Amino acid sequence: MIQAPDLPGWAAALVALLLLAGALAALVGSIGLLRMQSFYERVHPPTLGSTLGMALIVLASIICSSVLRSRPSVHEVLIGLFLTVTTPVAFMLLARAALYRERVEGGGYSPPVDEGEK
Repeated sequence: MIQAPDLPGWAAALVALLLLAGALAALVGSIGLLRMQSFYERVHPPTLGSTLGMALIVLASIICSSVLRSRPSVHEVLIGLFLTVTTPVAFMLLARAALYRERVEGGGYSPPVDEGEK
């Protein structure tokens, strides 16, 4: 197993900066989730925060692995690809389910039904 002390100073600083930026982006998305009022407003911030945070953290992992192994390491891109595809799709499905429920129950705000959707 390769140990972290083998990481050069410039790479350690870059990885630390990217990790902090990714964590901050995820934190901002979480705070946005708490500050928004309706469900539809709450869907947006976590999606953006988690996607940007994940991208920065995966980039830090790619840099760390590539420097430690002395060869390009891009298998982490699959993690980023799967999360980038699944997170927005999951939130979109949640929003559609909530919209359907509101239309059926008749409570809360729901946008008018478009004639083409019937």
